[in-house]
Amino acid sequence: MEKKYKTLKDFFPFYLEEHSHPFNRALHFIGSSLALGCILGFIATTKLYILGLALVSGYFFAWIGHFFVEKNRPATFTYPFYSLISDWIMYFKMLTGRIDAEFAKIKSKQN
Repeated sequence: MEKKYKTLKDFFPFYLEEHSHPFNRALHFIGSSLALGCILGFIATTKLYILGLALVSGYFFAWIGHFFVEKNRPATFTYPFYSLISDWIMYFKMLTGRIDAEFAKIKSKQN
């Protein structure tokens, strides 16, 4: 039976475990970067279809990472809000070079 997460703090370690493969994280980073670019494009042009491109680009790369690399079910299906927030937390930890420290922290709590 799947654990029910009631807080983002409890959910985030699970989220990272579901993104343990570096290539999956790289695909998420690409998709999120493209989504950010689309959001900026929307702000610059106010063309609504660009927001749709943000969703497609973000999820396209993420789901490739889950279905073909990690071979797991995206957490978005069960925890959409926590997953969205966690994706951006992971993105910024990758951007700032702190993702490895986050994985080390999770491993130390498991031991």
